[in-house]
Amino acid sequence: MVNTSSTDRPAPAEPDAAEECPICKGIGYLRTNVPIGHPDFGKLAPCQCQLDQLAQRRLSSLRALGDLHTLSRMTFETFAPEGHGLPAEKRKNLRWAYEEARSFAQNPEGWLILKGGYGCGKTHLGAAIANACIEQGHPVLFITVPDLLDHLRAAFSPTSLSSYDSRFEEVRQAPIIILDDLGTESSTAWAQEKLFQIFNHRYNARLPTVVTTNHELEEIPLRLRSRLVDPDLARIVSITAPDYRRAGVAQDQSDLSSLSLHTYQTFESFDLRHGELTPGDEENLKRALTIARRFAEQPSGWVAFTGIYGIGKTHLAAAIANHRIERGQPALFIVVPDLLDHLRATFTPQSATTFDQRFEEIRRAPLLILDDLGTESATPWAREKLYQIFDYRYNAQLPTVITTATPIEELDPRLATRMLDVSRCTLFAILVPPYRGGVSGRKKTPARR
Repeated sequence: MVNTSSTDRPAPAEPDAAEECPICKGIGYLRTNVPIGHPDFGKLAPCQCQLDQLAQRRLSSLRALGDLHTLSRMTFETFAPEGHGLPAEKRKNLRWAYEEARSFAQNPEGWLILKGGYGCGKTHLGAAIANACIEQGHPVLFITVPDLLDHLRAAFSPTSLSSYDSRFEEVRQAPIIILDDLGTESSTAWAQEKLFQIFNHRYNARLPTVVTTNHELEEIPLRLRSRLVDPDLARIVSITAPDYRRAGVAQDQSDLSSLSLHTYQTFESFDLRHGELTPGDEENLKRALTIARRFAEQPSGWVAFTGIYGIGKTHLAAAIANHRIERGQPALFIVVPDLLDHLRATFTPQSATTFDQRFEEIRRAPLLILDDLGTESATPWAREKLYQIFDYRYNAQLPTVITTATPIEELDPRLATRMLDVSRCTLFAILVPPYRGGVSGRKKTPARR
């Protein structure tokens, strides 16, 4: 309707009349045209005119629920795909992870699983995917798994503005979701059940999903893991690079490693002591060198060198580590008492590293070399930590080298049984007398254990 004024100029049309939808007549909803007995009979559905508004509300809700507002700086442009001071193999691995993440962001389909140690760049890549999707206009939810469960629990509060059902639906139906830090959440039955319901729905609906975790997939509950490892849906990217945030620091070795004190101990500098030993002793030392060289070329299973001090056990173990490092492969060389000191140090208020981070770094090391087993404190806590490391690596069949001057029968029986398993461990006793230096006429090297 048009009104007139004393100036005879037409007034603008009433907003409601001009904007009324011809389909729903401004109501915003339509009754679903389905037969009696249909699940949607009698229900109202949003009109087309409301779809854009509903999409905007959904996007705003996802943004409010997620953590992305604090991670806006984490984009593909700010990620260094070559890392910082990495050897060639790790640069190649990190570049591959970066390319896989970019590919997913450009075409969000299926699932992408980013796994690796603390600080290797998983969260940055997950946030970069989310930020890229938002730039392209895709609604996306980025949230850490513990925060997700906290949001769901909070929906039960009487003061919550959202019902549990609506919040749960927002998560499991999110067009794209990035779940950060799977495995750090509470392991209660309720939490595991909620996660499974989310994973299972998204798996069946083939909804684009990104998951980051610092856990081995074998440690994730079977029901969740079965969804993560489906090759028809999921791509698994294992990042082997160390802490991505330690810019400018040489990262071919962990700060736990004491290998820098043994750089001179290589296979080339190992003295076979020709002319000093009896033929039998010389053959024994040659066999030890052969075992170490073979292991260094293709680390598999365990190798344990036993014998008194000063016969070359530590030299051979360090030579294995130096050989792997020279080829751009990881190796963590650590004296057992130092290992336990590093773990204890995490409990001090000044520690920048948590116990869990340190413990995981040690027990999951791709190649772990434990020097001087048996000289550590024999407290129950120390014995238990060592057993947990041994047991995990034994079951996961991770390459491990051990040296000890303690007779096997005097070690903790739980450790000894794993070292005595001939299907997993090559146990070799070096039976030569201690090295005194200068006898064989070869160039002297520092004294060896």
